[in-house]
Amino acid sequence: MQSPDKVHAVLRDASTAPIPDAEKALFAFIDTLNLRSSALGRSDVDALRAVGWTDEAIYDAITVCALFNFYNRWIDGSGVQDMSTPHYQASGRRLAEFGYAPPEDPPDSSDP
Repeated sequence: MQSPDKVHAVLRDASTAPIPDAEKALFAFIDTLNLRSSALGRSDVDALRAVGWTDEAIYDAITVCALFNFYNRWIDGSGVQDMSTPHYQASGRRLAEFGYAPPEDPPDSSDP
């Protein structure tokens, strides 16, 4: 588990947070993707590869960023409301216990 101080440091400024340079590079790339995606080019991807990120990891980061942008626009546009803190806590406990997959059905007693 990450320390809350480290998480807050990343949220304040990833470029000065106590994280590896490879992670700083990825956060800088994602910031550019969020704010000026048309400014990204092959050299930006090459820079991520140079610090150890694989094409699959870069693709995953781009996909997660794009999906969260979509979700945020959809939520803003459709008027979906935020959950209360107790609801987020209950959801976190449920995810920690069961994960994202629904619980498996118990075996049918009539099955051989």
